[in-house]
Amino acid sequence: MAWRDLRSNAGKLFLFMSSIVIGIAALVAIQSFGNNLTDSISNQSKALMGADYVIDSNQPPNEIVEQIMDSLGGADSREINFASMAVFPSRNTNKLVQVLGVEGGFPFYGKLETNPPSAAKSFQENGAALVDATVMLQYGLKAGDSIKVGNISLPIEGALNSVPGRSALSSSVAPAVYIPYKRIEETGLLQRGSRVEYKFYFLADTNQDLEALYEAIDPRLDDEGADLDTHLDESRRLGRRYNNFGKFLNIVAFIALLLGCVGIASAIHVYIRGKLRSIAVLKCMGASRGQTFKIFLIQVAGLGALGGLLGTAIGVALQMSAPTLLKGYLPVDVDITLSFPAIFLGLTLGVLMSVAFALLPLLKTWYVSPLSVLRIHEGENAKTGKAQLLVLGIIFMCLIAFALNILNNWRYALFFILSLLISFALLYGVAKALTWTIKRYFPDHLGFCLRQSLLNLFRPQNQTSILLLSTGVGAFLISTLFFSKDILLSKVALGDNENSPNIILLDVQSDQVKDVNSTITSEGVPVLNNIPIVTMRVEDINGRPVNEIRNDTTSNIGRWVLNHEFRVTYRDTLIASETIREGSWVGEAGTNKVIPISVAENFANDAKVKVGDRVTFNVQGVLLETEIASIREVDWGRIQLNFSVLFPTGVLEDAPKFHVVTTRTSDNLLSASLQQNLVSLYPNISIIDLRQILSLLEGILEKIGLVINFMAFLSILTGIIVLIGAVRTSKYQRIRESVLLRTLGAQNFQLLKIAFYEYAFLGILGSLTGILLSLIGSFFLARFVFEEPFIPSGEPFYLLLPLLTLLVIAIGLLNSRSVLNTPPLEVLRSASR
Repeated sequence: MAWRDLRSNAGKLFLFMSSIVIGIAALVAIQSFGNNLTDSISNQSKALMGADYVIDSNQPPNEIVEQIMDSLGGADSREINFASMAVFPSRNTNKLVQVLGVEGGFPFYGKLETNPPSAAKSFQENGAALVDATVMLQYGLKAGDSIKVGNISLPIEGALNSVPGRSALSSSVAPAVYIPYKRIEETGLLQRGSRVEYKFYFLADTNQDLEALYEAIDPRLDDEGADLDTHLDESRRLGRRYNNFGKFLNIVAFIALLLGCVGIASAIHVYIRGKLRSIAVLKCMGASRGQTFKIFLIQVAGLGALGGLLGTAIGVALQMSAPTLLKGYLPVDVDITLSFPAIFLGLTLGVLMSVAFALLPLLKTWYVSPLSVLRIHEGENAKTGKAQLLVLGIIFMCLIAFALNILNNWRYALFFILSLLISFALLYGVAKALTWTIKRYFPDHLGFCLRQSLLNLFRPQNQTSILLLSTGVGAFLISTLFFSKDILLSKVALGDNENSPNIILLDVQSDQVKDVNSTITSEGVPVLNNIPIVTMRVEDINGRPVNEIRNDTTSNIGRWVLNHEFRVTYRDTLIASETIREGSWVGEAGTNKVIPISVAENFANDAKVKVGDRVTFNVQGVLLETEIASIREVDWGRIQLNFSVLFPTGVLEDAPKFHVVTTRTSDNLLSASLQQNLVSLYPNISIIDLRQILSLLEGILEKIGLVINFMAFLSILTGIIVLIGAVRTSKYQRIRESVLLRTLGAQNFQLLKIAFYEYAFLGILGSLTGILLSLIGSFFLARFVFEEPFIPSGEPFYLLLPLLTLLVIAIGLLNSRSVLNTPPLEVLRSASR
């Protein structure tokens, strides 16, 4: 019976099944690719690190660290890396690069891919350099040209195409330049305050337990300011990084699937309403409640299974293209294989979600009375109340279970589902409020076409609620993307006033400051800031030595506070990104031995200190006893120099230090000229052009935006299918209406105008509601999460709103053609049978 009934009514439900197909396809594609990526990271974790484990430090290893490494058999390879400006004399240009001096057989897993291939080995023997391939292409360099790093010039042995564990994204900020380890000292760049990382690579013995090695060695290295990482740690770290983005995409895909489920519920509701008399006839002939319920349940489950199957197949096909789209932004080569957990999820989810959301309208079949055959109208059965609550509970639990599968945290899952239900409820509430308002305050003075279009918004089998949901959710997703991008860019945007720097000079030594400032001003550019930087470490907190705190297993003080080499400055005033939250600001040191300092909230929270507590710092062997006079809130999102620890003036002026100098140029040509002049005169200085970084951030946001836009497009596509299905499902009702209107004298042109006005109302209201909800949500996001003023983008209003409205109108008019083309006589004949 289910099959026979479905054959004659398949067209009414097929489009709604398509909405399930899209949601399942998106989920399976994301889940499959995420599983493949996780497996690839796990399988290639050694190639990501280039060794079995590595010991790294921001300072040369001391005697104890050397002894630990000797006990492990000695390093099989070593590396020094730091950021610096590199000059390309043949092109008369320079660029900020990551200089890596290597010695030994690194990498032991994976390989340096170079052009020519032999350059990966020969550059160490020939005392040459490997330069990032993108830089080679950008400046028209070739093998044999020279590169100047600090005080030395080296020939370029070849182009560096890829490095284990280094993605194209990181290379965009500071491209890699490899040189022999033995030439590092000659560069003259290892000076006081230079940000240098020392790495020592090790090969593990056969069957060596790396987890046990980490537990035994890492705490000892932490005490000496060093760290041990195994390839297993690298695998977990990268897995978490890409898993978080995958979770976000899963959530967006889940919203698309949920929208499809709303379409299923709407379709079954309209479908069952038209079947109530047939169900009553079946019951008159002896069919039981269970039999009539199962007939339509089998139909829904069958369509859900078919939708899950088709969606899974499309999802598997989509994941095949993901590595190509994301090439250059992934740390490993992803091996695409069939992910059976994702396939099983797609196949089962199609059935479960379809059945769960169809149960509510299917309940009507259970309580249909055989007397309905004789009755003209039968109201809602009060007995369905408890059953509806039970079904709603089942739906809610299904949603929670799936959200928990995505987020792995029941609190987050519950909050997400509740937030989603509130958003859907608001959109549904707007639809109901619209229909109530039009019925209550119907504008009788309007023209015929406008009046009829408004009546269609609350006529039987109207699409008001489902269309507002589908259009509103799509508008909400895309608008949130626009608004969130504005918030993120406002956090990194450069100021337009003349006191906002756009060039930062790092590692300026004290004896260079005067000459550097003169060089800058000679170019007609101002020196905005000259910030002294002193490096120091925490020696004790409230009288407890750092080593004692490290060995205390009950201590909850953050280890980074104990191990970090702090770079601090001194000044007598606060800057715009700082606000005193506790205590009082002290800008000048007094005559007391205890020095008043100001610390940022992150330091105070992790060091478990408050105003009045004492911290002793070690500055190159000199101990300074300090007292926390104030705790500051610091806006770390601003592109400017902020500090966790701030000293008053009159204390650190004679301490060993380096300087950071900032300036501002008016255009790219002047910036390039200034940078080239500074690098040629002071090769140890690193220069950061903030405009390039901002451009890079905008590019990253744009690429992420493309992915999110695609997912939002899936949601809109789901809504379009829901809309088409809603119109087709109620087509017969519209045909009868058109017959009555044409019998009364209405022309096809008037019927088209009625349809146009109706869909224009729905398109504008649905899109506007979604955009306004997004606007409210983005305001709270900016205010309470980013703590930034919210200046919304106008794009959703002048671009998204008209486009979505036109799309809804076009679909509505296209689906109304068959209504207009049906002869009135045909309808009258079918009604008389």
